[in-house]
Amino acid sequence: MTPEAVLAIGESALTVTVLLAAPLLLSALAVGLLIGMIQAATQIQEMTLSFIPKLIILVVALMIAGPWMLRVITDFTVRLFENIPDFIGG
Repeated sequence: MTPEAVLAIGESALTVTVLLAAPLLLSALAVGLLIGMIQAATQIQEMTLSFIPKLIILVVALMIAGPWMLRVITDFTVRLFENIPDFIGG
């Protein structure tokens, strides 16, 4: 297995990781920002106020993006398994 192949696998793994994390992180970021603006406007500085909306939006985002995320990780894993003979030089 060449160093280039190892780097290519690592790059693919990082790309898949970013793709899987992005929907959840971006939705939590958007809700956190919205709640923060509302808290700043109303001067309600309760730290736990943003927890429930973030939790709800994460569940909704996971339900919406879940099938796509599962397909992405499954395709990546299948590609890895199919390329094992190429990786070991067989």
